[in-house]
Amino acid sequence: MLAAPLLTEVAEEASGIGALGIDAQSLLVYLINFAVLAVILYFFAYKRILGVLDARSAKIKESLEEADRVRQDALEQQAQMQRTLDEGRQEGQRVLQDAREAAERYREQQQGLARTQAEEMLERARNEIQSERDAALEQVRAQFAGLAVTAAERIIRRSLDEDTHRDLIDEVLAEGEAMQGQG
Repeated sequence: MLAAPLLTEVAEEASGIGALGIDAQSLLVYLINFAVLAVILYFFAYKRILGVLDARSAKIKESLEEADRVRQDALEQQAQMQRTLDEGRQEGQRVLQDAREAAERYREQQQGLARTQAEEMLERARNEIQSERDAALEQVRAQFAGLAVTAAERIIRRSLDEDTHRDLIDEVLAEGEAMQGQG
């Protein structure tokens, strides 16, 4: 009821507002209602709304921090995977290089072994050829010596005229060819 005398005073002063079609009494009631509603909302709802907004803000901030942490972890894992991949590549290159070196050493070893074996075979063949040559020469010498002895025996038994001499040489040569054919 205190508001009624105040309203009349405002109404009389606001005659200019009334000319615009605004009722001053209604305006004052609306303003009072708004102030009461604002005070009620401030004491009962504002703190709760601010608390919810602060909680939501904190949750959003925490989610952003979590996203940053996850992104940082992902970057670290990617870097770790890249390092592991690089190490794997380097290890593979090292193994490949070791295999190449081992293959080269094996090839050189096998070539040396083949060379040694070839030289040994060649030396054995030379020795065998030399032995066979020496044996053949010895055989020829023995045959020639035998022929010479035979010829000397026959010469001593016969007189040496030219015809006899020729016949004797032909006979010794024929016997020598016969011996070669048998040997």
